[in-house]
Formats: sequence, C-alpha cells, structure tokens
Amino acid sequence: MNELKLEELTEEQVCFQMILHSGNARSKVLQALRLYREGDIEKVNDMLADAEEDLSLVHKVHFQLVQKEAGGEQQELSLLFLHAEDHFMSTLTMKEMVKEMIPIFQELKS
Repeated sequence: MNELKLEELTEEQVCFQMILHSGNARSKVLQALRLYREGDIEKVNDMLADAEEDLSLVHKVHFQLVQKEAGGEQQELSLLFLHAEDHFMSTLTMKEMVKEMIPIFQELKS
C-alpha cells in the first residue's frame, strides 16, 4: 500500500483518504468477525492483518498532521476532518474489540 504524502494532497483529499482507508479497515474487521462465525479462522487473521495495513496508513497520515501542528503549523479543524478522525478512532476501537472477542469466543467453543 502506498504511503500518502500530505504535501501532495489538499486538506479535503487528506480527509477523504482517512475516511476511505478507515472505512476499508472497518469493513475488513466486520468481515473477519463474519468469517469467524463461519469457522474460517485462517482467513480471520488475514482479514485482520489487511485491516491493520489500512489503519497503519491512516495512522501515518494522522501522525503527520500532529507533527505539523507540534511544529507550529496550525491545523484547520473542519467538520470533514472531525468526521475523518471519528471514522479512524471508531475503527481502531472496533478492531481492538474484535481482536479481544475472538479468543473469548474460541474459549467458549472449547
């Protein structure tokens, strides 16, 4: 997956990239849970790893924004950016919950 460079994107494009990759990750996390219910444990781990790749990309973009602000460059807080950040954070939470739930489900099956 290609790394996004902030200097090559408009503020709106940065937000849409964050939303896109967070949304892709969210879909993969939910698909992993569905695959688990179907008993396909090997694909579950692959799907979660794919979701991690998408989230890693978003995290790098987000971190670049934080670094710019820490360096004194004030960032504009638009509703679109807040929406993008909300997507990112809720997907991170969902991923962590699913990763914790799957082992619990496996123990209950045993």
